[in-house]
Amino acid sequence: MVKLNKIYTRTGDKGTTGLGSGERRLKCDPRVEAYGTVDEANACIGLARVHTAESHPEIDAILGRIQNDMFDLGADLSTPDTGKPLEYEPLRIIASQVARIEQDIDLINKNLSPLRSFVLNGGTPAAAALHLARTVARRAERAMVALAQDENEHVNAEGIKYINRVSDLLFVAARAVNDNGNADVLWVPGKNR
Repeated sequence: MVKLNKIYTRTGDKGTTGLGSGERRLKCDPRVEAYGTVDEANACIGLARVHTAESHPEIDAILGRIQNDMFDLGADLSTPDTGKPLEYEPLRIIASQVARIEQDIDLINKNLSPLRSFVLNGGTPAAAALHLARTVARRAERAMVALAQDENEHVNAEGIKYINRVSDLLFVAARAVNDNGNADVLWVPGKNR
């Protein structure tokens, strides 16, 4: 159980933060950047839920599950697998979480009108917020992939799959709240030349 009694600890005043393993890293460290961007994407999903809570309860429920999983992903990233034993079993994203989000994508996507062009970010307030969350999730994915390129770092492959699916789900969810894609704002190449 997580217990947070004191919000400020002063341990980060010199620009470092503690990982789940107890190791301290600079706040600009690529691992901290990766899980910080996952947290930012999660905050954007929370903002989108302000718009989906009443109008699209089925999508809102899916987004709620994703928010919880995003904390799992942050925990996974904040506890690097160094091969050294820990005093606890670290939380890791697992294949069933990836499979669940794929099922959610298929459920939402089945009612969408076919795409005829790229979709501009916008439409309803809910769609715009979901598109913002999607772009931040893609940035989190890029940060995770960059971290995984470092031979001294380990990133859970299921975590990379999961964040990739999150952005896919946010895309189809944005289309769904835009009248199942009928109210999408489509890109018209060269329209304003």
